[in-house]
Amino acid sequence: MGGLNQDVLNLLNIVKGDVKLKSLSIKTRGLDLPLIQGGMGIGVSLGNLAGHVARCGGMGVISAANPGYRQPDFRKNSLEANIRALKAEIWKAKEIASGRGMVAVNILYALNHSGELAKAAVEAGADAIIAGAGLPTGLPQFTLGTDTAIAPIVSSAKAAALILKAWKRKYNVFPDFLVVEGSKAGGHLGFSLDELVSNQAKPLEQIVSEVAEVIKPYEAEKGQAIPIFAAGGIYTAQDIKRAVASGAAGVQIATRFIATEECDASPEFKQAFINARQEEIILVNSPVGMPGRAIKSPLTERLELAGRISVKSCVGCLKTCNPATTPYCITEALSSAVMGDWENGLFFCGSNAYKLDRITTVKQLISELTH
Repeated sequence: MGGLNQDVLNLLNIVKGDVKLKSLSIKTRGLDLPLIQGGMGIGVSLGNLAGHVARCGGMGVISAANPGYRQPDFRKNSLEANIRALKAEIWKAKEIASGRGMVAVNILYALNHSGELAKAAVEAGADAIIAGAGLPTGLPQFTLGTDTAIAPIVSSAKAAALILKAWKRKYNVFPDFLVVEGSKAGGHLGFSLDELVSNQAKPLEQIVSEVAEVIKPYEAEKGQAIPIFAAGGIYTAQDIKRAVASGAAGVQIATRFIATEECDASPEFKQAFINARQEEIILVNSPVGMPGRAIKSPLTERLELAGRISVKSCVGCLKTCNPATTPYCITEALSSAVMGDWENGLFFCGSNAYKLDRITTVKQLISELTH
């Protein structure tokens, strides 16, 4: 660890001493701080946020959900704009990280061009690809023979078993790690709306324990551990300790990184989270076909009243979306939000978003989480 600066060493000492997290080896990289900053799209977690998290020894994650939304040709050539922007954001993050931590890309498997985005991430030198919003059974084809690690996001032991079996059968590949996401996370949850409304979803710690059992034979065959990162509603150092006690090697945290100076979203977007109250955190249906959690806003109120907001233009982002029948355009809603348009934006958030009360820095947040 001779190449790490004193700030990073101080953080690692805090983590290893108090919270009992341990550094990990993930494929060809070492992850000194087993903390993943969750991917947030559109445009919330790009190169600046991801780079600064990696610089602190963690895994910074760039969202591949329409990162080219600011490109002048986005509406006409969305795929080209997204690939161009994704590569630029990876290079930016790598430059900021200065060789520390890992820079990863989060890809929604529900995207029409998830494969092209995965290929672009590998070409740009992403250290890892994390895939969710569906079962990414074909993901290994884009990373075979490369140094890019791959990991699925799962919300059940059943989903983990299906993915691991498919990867082994089709590609003779094992995940380099897994993200186990519980019901308290933000957008695109792997639970039914009924489970979420009735609060009947399994606790995160139970899901982590069940997934840990599922992967044991694969770890034995691989000859090494497959680390689990627990995600969804993790807000404090105590939450991290509980996740580790349940069998996780690390954690993934997203919402808390919104309220940082380094977050790529607009100041107005961040302020919406600072202003949010607990009763304003609601469940919404996404055109992806999965429920999500968001801050109550004028957009969600209009949807509740009208049931649908007509789509003005479509960039063909989702496999499951029909512009003629979709309840709203998720690209338009999320890009409006990240640019600070309160009236027209959809503000995805984790269940604890209402606890945010100030803007901090990535370094200060990680220090708080690991004390």
